[in-house]
Amino acid sequence: MRHVHFPAQRVARTAQGSTAPARRLGDKARWYLPAALAADFLGAAVPVGLVFEAAQQVRPVYCALGAALAWTGVQALRRRYAARMLGESRGVLPVLHDWLILIGVLAVARVVTEEDTPRLSALGALLPALLITVACHKLTYRHLSAARREAQAVSRVLVVGEPEAAEDVIAHLAARTDHPYVVVGVVPVGAGASASGVPVAARLGEAMPQAPGGDSAAVLGAVRSHHADLVLVAPGARFAGDRLRRVAWALHDAGLELAVFPGLVEVSVKRLETLTAGGLAVLRVAPPVSRGWQTLLKSVLDRAGAGIGLLLLSPLFLGIVLAIRFGSHGPAFYRQRRIGRDGVPFVMWKFRTMVVDADARKADLAGANENDGLMFKMRRDPRVTRVGRLLRRTSMDELPQLFNVLSGHMSLVGPRPPLPEEVAKYDEVELRRLTVRPGMTGLWQISGRSDLSWDETIQLDLQYVDNWSFTSDVDVMGRTLRAVVDGRGAY
Repeated sequence: MRHVHFPAQRVARTAQGSTAPARRLGDKARWYLPAALAADFLGAAVPVGLVFEAAQQVRPVYCALGAALAWTGVQALRRRYAARMLGESRGVLPVLHDWLILIGVLAVARVVTEEDTPRLSALGALLPALLITVACHKLTYRHLSAARREAQAVSRVLVVGEPEAAEDVIAHLAARTDHPYVVVGVVPVGAGASASGVPVAARLGEAMPQAPGGDSAAVLGAVRSHHADLVLVAPGARFAGDRLRRVAWALHDAGLELAVFPGLVEVSVKRLETLTAGGLAVLRVAPPVSRGWQTLLKSVLDRAGAGIGLLLLSPLFLGIVLAIRFGSHGPAFYRQRRIGRDGVPFVMWKFRTMVVDADARKADLAGANENDGLMFKMRRDPRVTRVGRLLRRTSMDELPQLFNVLSGHMSLVGPRPPLPEEVAKYDEVELRRLTVRPGMTGLWQISGRSDLSWDETIQLDLQYVDNWSFTSDVDVMGRTLRAVVDGRGAY
């Protein structure tokens, strides 16, 4: 794959070493826990109390208190208030799962107490608890993400392994800001310099030392000198098996955490299963979902969603068509040849947002391309019309793609449909994104769109292809609304 562009802040903080110890993972903002507890408790208590009071329930206050305690209790049992969970990205589906457990708990309590409030009213009273909890998670996640970009609320990591493997791990962690790890030192096995600029905290020999505890003493010393919270091992031929086991013993005896990088990237934990075979710890990687009931549900959702969407949005379509026709000369719709699943071309529909000769003028603007890869993107493209700029900002120019979804060429969720000239330059890795139907929205659209580099775009598409599930599609569609309102990267 092409050169990876590392975020400057992440690189700076990765290379800072032990000179300025960052706030630890447990040092997240103190208001996270009380905010989560207050949001969950009041989000359940207040609506239930008001609804039950309006329904003239005999004990509305007790019912409100019971609902609030049940909701916070479910969250506590699911360890949502643990320091490692607070502020982390969870999405809507885990919260919905917790909420459904709450409904089950209160349904049992309703039978036991013979409470007789109408079921729909009781269910409606509990809905704000779900929405308020999701909103609170979004708030803390955005705050935590901003803090981590400034090297706060992070876990200091010491990487141990053969130089090349260790450098790969460091580079991968440096390229992303959506995780809590900041590398403060590296312990290479054998000779080799640190190309990443991360301080070499210690160095292990190429063979297991004859003296007992030699490796363990070096690693423990590096941990203490660099104030590391976690030792991340990138195992290789010279550092595995019994040698790694002895270091693990020493770390655990000292009360320190150890993690092992298995060499996999962008594989969802849902696809991983730990097994043992003859004393060996084995990691089974399940194949991506490509058939079964989940794919059937996706097809049903695509066709039903597109059909209902076209029906409900028909008045909006008419208004947009009139605005485009009155705003500039030319047709209201724009058709473009794109490449779909398995490399099959199709005609994609959009509302026209540019002047009619935009394609002919593209070559003249090649030098002004602001994307570092195969896509052409300009923040202030002179070909975009006034109405088109509004349509792009709100993503309404994409709505005619519902026709493509209805015809089966596209899906509601999937990778961005590429142009033929882009696909002609794809390498083996990039071609893999064509193994699924392209989508109207996807991880690219909700993660920054045109503000992303080419490598980040491909990485997100491959992550979707390899880790797709029906629930992930539902989560992406839920997050798309926020991305559309935000408008970041839409131009």
